[in-house]
Amino acid sequence: MQKQLNVLICDDSALIRKKLKNILEVCKCNSIEEAEDGHAAIQKAKETKPDLIFMDIVMPGKDGMEALEEIMKENPAMKVVMASSAGTNSYLKQALDLGAYDFIQKPITLEAITAIIEKVIKGESAHV
Repeated sequence: MQKQLNVLICDDSALIRKKLKNILEVCKCNSIEEAEDGHAAIQKAKETKPDLIFMDIVMPGKDGMEALEEIMKENPAMKVVMASSAGTNSYLKQALDLGAYDFIQKPITLEAITAIIEKVIKGESAHV
């Protein structure tokens, strides 16, 4: 039997959250929570303790990198996947240094999400 994942989506774009939620529903994720900024993501991560978080990097208020850093301090085992359309190597390196599980490029695809979910379910490392 496949493990059911609880997922948190954090993106300031309601459209992107909806698209990602639809993809996650196709992937049979158990519970899908949403947050619109880094502050909300930190709070929801504490409350719901998701198996996986998809976090946008560029957001108003507290950005994804700041939220990632706080979430990892609270729970170093948390799997956080950073997402950005500004996919530069410096963002990628910084995200991985802060403890991100993986990094995906926007626009987000079903294939990219499915691959990450399979790795999480199998307990595999993403980036080495």
